[in-house]
Amino acid sequence: MKHQTTFTTLALLATLAIPVQTTAQEAQQEGKPHHHKYKLIDLGTFGGPQGFINPSGNGGPTINNGGDTVANAQTAVPLPPNSNGPLCVLGPNVNHALRRHNRQITDLGALSPSDQNCSNALGINDKGEIAGQSENGVIDPLLGVIEVRGVVWKDGKIIDLGTFGGNHSAAGSINNQGQVTGFALNAIPDPISIYGVFFFGSTNSTQTRGFLWQNGKKRDLGTLGGPDTIAAFVNERGQVSGGSYTNSIPNPTTGLATIDPFLWENGRMIDVGTLGGTFGLPFAPPNNRGQLTGFSDLAGDIAAHPFFWDRATLTDLGTLGGANGAGNWLNDAGEVVGQAYLAGDEAYHAFLWKNGRMKDLGVLPGDMCSSAFAINSLSQIVGISSPDCDFFITAFLWEGGDLVDLNDLVSPQSDVILLEPNAISDQGVIAVNGIPPGCDNLDVCGHPYLLVPIGDCDKDNEARIAARQNREAPAILVGSGWHPMIGGKTPVSPIERLRNLVRRNFRLSGRRIQPN
Repeated sequence: MKHQTTFTTLALLATLAIPVQTTAQEAQQEGKPHHHKYKLIDLGTFGGPQGFINPSGNGGPTINNGGDTVANAQTAVPLPPNSNGPLCVLGPNVNHALRRHNRQITDLGALSPSDQNCSNALGINDKGEIAGQSENGVIDPLLGVIEVRGVVWKDGKIIDLGTFGGNHSAAGSINNQGQVTGFALNAIPDPISIYGVFFFGSTNSTQTRGFLWQNGKKRDLGTLGGPDTIAAFVNERGQVSGGSYTNSIPNPTTGLATIDPFLWENGRMIDVGTLGGTFGLPFAPPNNRGQLTGFSDLAGDIAAHPFFWDRATLTDLGTLGGANGAGNWLNDAGEVVGQAYLAGDEAYHAFLWKNGRMKDLGVLPGDMCSSAFAINSLSQIVGISSPDCDFFITAFLWEGGDLVDLNDLVSPQSDVILLEPNAISDQGVIAVNGIPPGCDNLDVCGHPYLLVPIGDCDKDNEARIAARQNREAPAILVGSGWHPMIGGKTPVSPIERLRNLVRRNFRLSGRRIQPN
């Protein structure tokens, strides 16, 4: 069955070659992996119609080494006035952080009044400590919305991480030492505040500063010379990555101050630099070797490439022949996955970069575009494949040279449609968003799911793959035709790319469904 959602609006080259997918039996004969079966687990909701696994690049880890998982789900309570849009993204109901532990689903609640405030869990460590965000019920007089606080759920309690004197904070990444990264506003007015401008389009805000929190203490990580920083990720070594203004002077090409990716370690913020442009960001945590990936504009800010940074050396990974690309994740071996345009800039493909070379992972049969979101220590890769590079996608797994529709690996066969795999653990557990039977809109009635490996695929999977290829795809439109990193054929400005990244990471894509 072909499943559909959005990505970037692209024209299709009639001459584009389509990789041919083999059956399970053919894959074995050619030395390709005989994929595991997966048990499908519905994480459900808290009485509302919708829930989701957070996108890769939002913090993490989504799944810890014990298989515990965090997500977000609607309650049955309608949103109050002035709710904070970037946090209360599901609507029209209050959404709460969700945790799955020992097969039990728990509503983690929110800061008081819990039933009226939205919350979201973004990362969980092996101790079960969780980083995320919660509304606090207080209206911010500058932005006119309910304030958000970074929070940690620990030992059955929710801890408010506070701010640096401003009105908002957020947390998203946590390691096994209990170190948490995020950002907090101070009280200094800032018309180019990252939080105000990129989340609300407002110049009426204050400086945004990245922090590292541990044992009740929050440390301002400073900046690269400008007023604002966002700390997005932390690894097991306590190294932090994010983006920082390097000055406060808007560039004529972008309208923004220059934003450089950084690595913070041992009390020092290291400027990773860019590939010649004035806008770059990491899209994944630093791996435990301190290596980074993400995207950076080239000179002139009219194109962006994926980068790999290692010990002060910034490498342009290039593309698959086109103008743009981005690195979305990397593992401890330094293997990078993402997407890049092909020659002609009419289509983009998922890639794996390793040992200095970029490998085109191809697409599922009949598709034209693909993107890889995450990779684990076993080099298993999850992402999406699209027939039109616009509104329709299918969740895929790539391993050992074989790209396969994740829906074909579910056992017993399910009527759930898996669309958006956002994380894969080193144990092979996959966190994916999908739509249950009777639902045709991911952002109205979609659910978060787990795929837990349970064994090898049986031969009836061959018949299921063949049947899928012969069936017509349902018209499930779940996007607005944007891509957060590289845009479409029309050049996308750096400020719009960052806003699009915010929309993707906080589910503000304006996704919609048009039934058959």
